[in-house]
Amino acid sequence: MSETPLLEARGLTKQFTTRGDGAFIAGKRTFVAVDDVSFEVPARKTLAIVGESGSGKSTTARMAAKLLDITRGSLLFEGEDVSRAKGAALKSFRSDVQVVFQDPFSSLNPRHTVEKLITAPLVYQGVKAPQGYTKLARDLMDRVGLNPDHVQRYPGQFSGGQAQRIGIARALAVNPKIVVCDEAVSALDVSVQAKVITLLRDLQSELGLSYIFIAHDLAVVRQIADRVAVMTQGKIVEQGDREQIFDNPQHEYTKDLLRAVPTIDPEWERRRAEMILAEELAE
Repeated sequence: MSETPLLEARGLTKQFTTRGDGAFIAGKRTFVAVDDVSFEVPARKTLAIVGESGSGKSTTARMAAKLLDITRGSLLFEGEDVSRAKGAALKSFRSDVQVVFQDPFSSLNPRHTVEKLITAPLVYQGVKAPQGYTKLARDLMDRVGLNPDHVQRYPGQFSGGQAQRIGIARALAVNPKIVVCDEAVSALDVSVQAKVITLLRDLQSELGLSYIFIAHDLAVVRQIADRVAVMTQGKIVEQGDREQIFDNPQHEYTKDLLRAVPTIDPEWERRRAEMILAEELAE
Protein backbone atom coordinates (compact mmCIF):
# COMPACT_ATOMS: atom_id res chain seq x y z
CA MET A 1 0.00 0.00 0.00
CA SER A 2 1.35 3.45 -0.84
CA GLU A 3 -0.52 5.27 1.94
CA THR A 4 0.76 4.87 5.51
CA PRO A 5 -1.70 2.57 7.31
CA LEU A 6 -3.70 3.99 10.17
CA LEU A 7 -2.99 0.90 12.25
CA GLU A 8 -0.29 -1.69 11.61
CA ALA A 9 0.35 -4.94 13.45
CA ARG A 10 3.75 -6.56 13.14
CA GLY A 11 4.21 -10.12 14.35
CA LEU A 12 1.55 -9.95 17.07
CA THR A 13 1.76 -12.96 19.38
CA LYS A 14 -0.35 -13.74 22.43
CA GLN A 15 0.66 -16.47 24.84
CA PHE A 16 -1.46 -17.48 27.82
CA THR A 17 -0.08 -19.30 30.85
CA THR A 18 -2.22 -21.50 33.06
CA ARG A 19 -1.34 -23.01 36.42
CA GLY A 20 -2.04 -26.59 37.36
CA ASP A 21 -4.43 -27.42 40.17
CA GLY A 22 -1.82 -29.51 41.97
CA ALA A 23 -3.93 -32.66 41.78
CA PHE A 24 -4.52 -33.67 38.19
CA ILE A 25 -2.53 -30.99 36.31
CA ALA A 26 0.94 -30.15 37.56
CA GLY A 27 3.03 -27.04 36.93
CA LYS A 28 2.46 -24.31 34.39
CA ARG A 29 1.20 -24.77 30.85
CA THR A 30 1.44 -22.28 28.01
CA PHE A 31 -0.88 -21.83 25.06
CA VAL A 32 -0.18 -19.67 22.03
CA ALA A 33 -3.53 -18.20 20.94
CA VAL A 34 -2.14 -15.85 18.27
CA ASP A 35 1.15 -16.55 16.54
CA ASP A 36 3.13 -13.94 14.55
CA VAL A 37 0.17 -12.11 13.01
CA SER A 38 0.74 -9.03 10.82
CA PHE A 39 -1.80 -6.82 9.06
CA GLU A 40 -2.58 -3.23 8.11
CA VAL A 41 -5.75 -1.17 8.52
CA PRO A 42 -5.89 1.66 5.94
CA ALA A 43 -7.60 4.94 6.75
CA ARG A 44 -11.33 4.98 5.97
CA LYS A 45 -11.29 1.27 5.03
CA THR A 46 -12.46 -2.01 6.57
CA LEU A 47 -10.24 -4.97 7.35
CA ALA A 48 -12.23 -8.12 8.07
CA ILE A 49 -10.57 -10.91 10.05
CA VAL A 50 -12.41 -14.17 9.48
CA GLY A 51 -12.09 -17.71 10.75
CA GLU A 52 -13.84 -20.41 12.72
CA SER A 53 -14.36 -20.25 16.48
CA GLY A 54 -11.04 -20.63 18.29
CA SER A 55 -8.99 -19.36 15.36
CA GLY A 56 -7.62 -16.44 17.39
CA LYS A 57 -9.42 -13.64 15.57
CA SER A 58 -11.07 -12.10 18.66
CA THR A 59 -7.82 -12.30 20.62
CA THR A 60 -6.12 -10.50 17.75
CA ALA A 61 -8.82 -7.81 17.77
CA ARG A 62 -8.44 -7.29 21.52
CA MET A 63 -4.70 -6.87 21.17
CA ALA A 64 -5.29 -4.37 18.35
CA ALA A 65 -7.55 -2.39 20.70
CA LYS A 66 -5.09 -2.75 23.61
CA LEU A 67 -7.61 -4.67 25.69
CA LEU A 68 -5.05 -7.49 25.95
CA ASP A 69 -1.33 -7.14 26.50
CA ILE A 70 0.89 -8.19 23.61
CA THR A 71 3.32 -11.03 24.38
CA ARG A 72 5.52 -10.33 21.37
CA GLY A 73 5.35 -8.11 18.32
CA SER A 74 4.46 -4.46 17.85
CA LEU A 75 1.41 -2.31 17.18
CA LEU A 76 1.76 1.01 15.37
CA PHE A 77 -0.91 3.70 15.26
CA GLU A 78 -0.34 6.51 12.76
CA GLY A 79 3.28 5.39 12.60
CA GLU A 80 3.87 5.51 16.38
CA ASP A 81 4.58 2.35 18.38
CA VAL A 82 1.80 1.94 20.97
CA SER A 83 2.60 -1.66 21.90
CA ARG A 84 3.55 -0.80 25.47
CA ALA A 85 1.59 2.46 25.81
CA LYS A 86 0.55 3.37 29.34
CA GLY A 87 -0.98 6.32 31.18
CA ALA A 88 -1.86 9.33 29.03
CA ALA A 89 -0.62 7.64 25.85
CA LEU A 90 -2.91 4.65 26.42
CA LYS A 91 -5.86 6.90 27.24
CA SER A 92 -5.30 8.82 24.00
CA PHE A 93 -5.09 5.60 22.02
CA ARG A 94 -8.38 4.39 23.48
CA SER A 95 -10.08 7.54 22.28
CA ASP A 96 -8.92 6.73 18.76
CA VAL A 97 -9.74 3.01 18.87
CA GLN A 98 -13.13 1.93 20.23
CA VAL A 99 -14.81 -1.49 20.39
CA VAL A 100 -18.32 -2.79 19.68
CA PHE A 101 -18.76 -6.20 21.31
CA GLN A 102 -20.66 -9.29 20.18
CA ASP A 103 -23.39 -9.38 22.83
CA PRO A 104 -24.77 -5.89 23.37
CA PHE A 105 -26.60 -6.81 26.57
CA SER A 106 -23.50 -8.20 28.29
CA SER A 107 -21.53 -5.07 27.36
CA LEU A 108 -24.20 -2.60 28.53
CA ASN A 109 -24.72 -2.16 32.28
CA PRO A 110 -28.43 -2.90 32.83
CA ARG A 111 -28.56 -0.45 35.77
CA HIS A 112 -27.43 2.52 33.70
CA THR A 113 -29.56 4.68 31.44
CA VAL A 114 -28.71 4.96 27.76
CA GLU A 115 -27.41 8.47 28.36
CA LYS A 116 -24.97 7.26 30.99
CA LEU A 117 -23.87 4.32 28.83
CA ILE A 118 -23.23 6.41 25.73
CA THR A 119 -21.34 9.15 27.54
CA ALA A 120 -19.26 6.80 29.73
CA PRO A 121 -16.17 7.02 27.43
CA LEU A 122 -16.25 10.82 27.74
CA VAL A 123 -16.44 10.61 31.52
CA TYR A 124 -13.52 8.16 31.54
CA GLN A 125 -11.50 10.47 29.30
CA GLY A 126 -12.42 13.53 31.36
CA VAL A 127 -13.92 15.24 28.30
CA LYS A 128 -16.75 17.74 28.69
CA ALA A 129 -19.59 17.99 26.17
CA PRO A 130 -20.02 21.69 25.20
CA GLN A 131 -23.82 21.43 25.15
CA GLY A 132 -24.07 18.85 27.90
CA TYR A 133 -24.02 15.05 28.03
CA THR A 134 -27.76 14.74 27.48
CA LYS A 135 -27.65 16.68 24.21
CA LEU A 136 -24.69 14.62 23.00
CA ALA A 137 -26.41 11.34 23.89
CA ARG A 138 -29.59 12.41 22.09
CA ASP A 139 -27.61 13.40 18.99
CA LEU A 140 -25.79 10.08 18.93
CA MET A 141 -29.05 8.18 19.43
CA ASP A 142 -30.45 9.98 16.41
CA ARG A 143 -27.30 9.30 14.36
CA VAL A 144 -27.56 5.54 14.86
CA GLY A 145 -31.26 5.45 14.06
CA LEU A 146 -32.78 5.39 17.55
CA ASN A 147 -35.38 7.67 19.10
CA PRO A 148 -33.56 10.43 21.03
CA ASP A 149 -36.51 10.64 23.43
CA HIS A 150 -35.55 7.17 24.74
CA VAL A 151 -32.23 8.38 26.13
CA GLN A 152 -33.38 7.86 29.74
CA ARG A 153 -34.46 4.28 29.16
CA TYR A 154 -32.48 1.19 30.21
CA PRO A 155 -30.87 -1.49 27.96
CA GLY A 156 -33.49 -4.10 28.86
CA GLN A 157 -36.16 -1.94 27.22
CA PHE A 158 -34.58 -2.35 23.78
CA SER A 159 -34.37 -5.18 21.24
CA GLY A 160 -31.05 -6.84 20.42
CA GLY A 161 -30.57 -4.78 17.28
CA GLN A 162 -31.42 -1.55 19.10
CA ALA A 163 -29.05 -2.43 21.94
CA GLN A 164 -26.25 -2.96 19.45
CA ARG A 165 -26.95 0.48 18.01
CA ILE A 166 -26.51 1.85 21.54
CA GLY A 167 -23.13 0.11 21.62
CA ILE A 168 -22.21 1.76 18.33
CA ALA A 169 -23.34 5.17 19.63
CA ARG A 170 -21.15 4.68 22.71
CA ALA A 171 -18.17 3.88 20.49
CA LEU A 172 -18.75 7.08 18.50
CA ALA A 173 -18.91 9.34 21.57
CA VAL A 174 -15.15 10.06 21.62
CA ASN A 175 -14.83 10.53 17.84
CA PRO A 176 -12.65 7.47 17.20
CA LYS A 177 -10.67 6.82 14.04
CA ILE A 178 -11.01 3.03 14.24
CA VAL A 179 -13.90 0.93 15.52
CA VAL A 180 -13.23 -2.73 16.27
CA CYS A 181 -16.42 -4.73 15.64
CA ASP A 182 -15.90 -8.04 17.43
CA GLU A 183 -18.61 -10.31 15.97
CA ALA A 184 -20.87 -7.27 16.27
CA VAL A 185 -23.69 -8.69 14.13
CA SER A 186 -23.36 -12.44 14.67
CA ALA A 187 -25.92 -12.54 17.52
CA LEU A 188 -28.56 -10.65 15.50
CA ASP A 189 -31.31 -11.90 13.20
CA VAL A 190 -30.43 -11.81 9.51
CA SER A 191 -32.75 -8.90 8.73
CA VAL A 192 -31.34 -6.92 11.66
CA GLN A 193 -27.79 -7.80 10.59
CA ALA A 194 -28.38 -6.17 7.21
CA LYS A 195 -29.64 -2.95 8.83
CA VAL A 196 -26.66 -2.73 11.20
CA ILE A 197 -24.23 -3.39 8.32
CA THR A 198 -25.89 -0.58 6.37
CA LEU A 199 -25.56 1.71 9.40
CA LEU A 200 -21.85 0.88 9.75
CA ARG A 201 -21.23 1.60 6.07
CA ASP A 202 -23.10 4.91 6.27
CA LEU A 203 -21.14 5.96 9.36
CA GLN A 204 -17.89 5.08 7.64
CA SER A 205 -18.82 7.27 4.70
CA GLU A 206 -19.98 10.17 6.88
CA LEU A 207 -17.23 10.10 9.53
CA GLY A 208 -14.27 8.61 7.66
CA LEU A 209 -14.03 5.65 10.06
CA SER A 210 -11.86 2.58 9.69
CA TYR A 211 -13.12 -0.80 10.91
CA ILE A 212 -11.55 -4.02 12.08
CA PHE A 213 -14.48 -6.35 11.50
CA ILE A 214 -14.26 -9.74 13.21
CA ALA A 215 -16.57 -12.40 11.80
CA HIS A 216 -16.96 -16.05 10.90
CA ASP A 217 -19.70 -15.42 8.31
CA LEU A 218 -18.15 -14.73 4.90
CA ALA A 219 -21.51 -13.70 3.47
CA VAL A 220 -21.55 -10.79 5.93
CA VAL A 221 -17.87 -9.99 5.35
CA ARG A 222 -18.43 -9.64 1.63
CA GLN A 223 -20.90 -6.80 2.26
CA ILE A 224 -18.55 -4.61 4.28
CA ALA A 225 -14.86 -5.53 3.86
CA ASP A 226 -12.27 -3.82 1.69
CA ARG A 227 -9.57 -6.25 2.77
CA VAL A 228 -9.85 -9.72 4.29
CA ALA A 229 -7.45 -11.67 6.51
CA VAL A 230 -8.20 -15.37 7.01
CA MET A 231 -7.16 -16.92 10.33
CA THR A 232 -6.90 -20.48 11.56
CA GLN A 233 -5.05 -21.95 14.54
CA GLY A 234 -3.77 -18.54 15.58
CA LYS A 235 -2.19 -17.64 12.26
CA ILE A 236 -3.21 -15.58 9.23
CA VAL A 237 -2.98 -17.99 6.31
CA GLU A 238 -4.14 -15.60 3.59
CA GLN A 239 -5.01 -11.93 3.20
CA GLY A 240 -5.74 -9.54 0.39
CA ASP A 241 -8.38 -7.38 -1.25
CA ARG A 242 -11.97 -8.61 -0.98
CA GLU A 243 -12.19 -9.56 -4.66
CA GLN A 244 -8.91 -11.44 -4.47
CA ILE A 245 -10.02 -13.52 -1.48
CA PHE A 246 -13.53 -14.26 -2.73
CA ASP A 247 -12.81 -14.72 -6.43
CA ASN A 248 -9.36 -16.28 -6.38
CA PRO A 249 -8.57 -17.82 -2.97
CA GLN A 250 -5.18 -19.48 -2.72
CA HIS A 251 -5.18 -21.29 0.62
CA GLU A 252 -7.16 -24.49 1.05
CA TYR A 253 -8.64 -23.30 4.35
CA THR A 254 -10.00 -20.17 2.63
CA LYS A 255 -11.52 -22.36 -0.07
CA ASP A 256 -13.17 -24.52 2.60
CA LEU A 257 -14.67 -21.43 4.27
CA LEU A 258 -16.04 -20.22 0.95
CA ARG A 259 -17.50 -23.63 0.14
CA ALA A 260 -19.34 -23.52 3.48
CA VAL A 261 -21.15 -20.26 2.62
CA PRO A 262 -24.84 -21.05 1.88
CA THR A 263 -25.83 -20.32 -1.70
CA ILE A 264 -29.22 -19.91 -3.33
CA ASP A 265 -30.01 -22.20 -6.23
CA PRO A 266 -31.73 -19.96 -8.86
CA GLU A 267 -33.58 -22.91 -10.39
CA TRP A 268 -34.92 -24.01 -7.01
CA GLU A 269 -36.03 -20.43 -6.28
CA ARG A 270 -37.79 -20.24 -9.67
CA ARG A 271 -39.70 -23.50 -9.04
CA ARG A 272 -40.61 -22.37 -5.52
CA ALA A 273 -41.99 -19.06 -6.85
CA GLU A 274 -44.06 -20.93 -9.47
CA MET A 275 -45.49 -23.24 -6.78
CA ILE A 276 -46.49 -20.29 -4.59
CA LEU A 277 -48.13 -18.52 -7.53
CA ALA A 278 -50.02 -21.70 -8.50
CA GLU A 279 -51.31 -22.09 -4.93
CA GLU A 280 -52.47 -18.44 -4.86
CA LEU A 281 -54.31 -18.81 -8.17
CA ALA A 282 -55.99 -22.01 -6.98
CA GLU A 283 -57.44 -20.32 -3.87
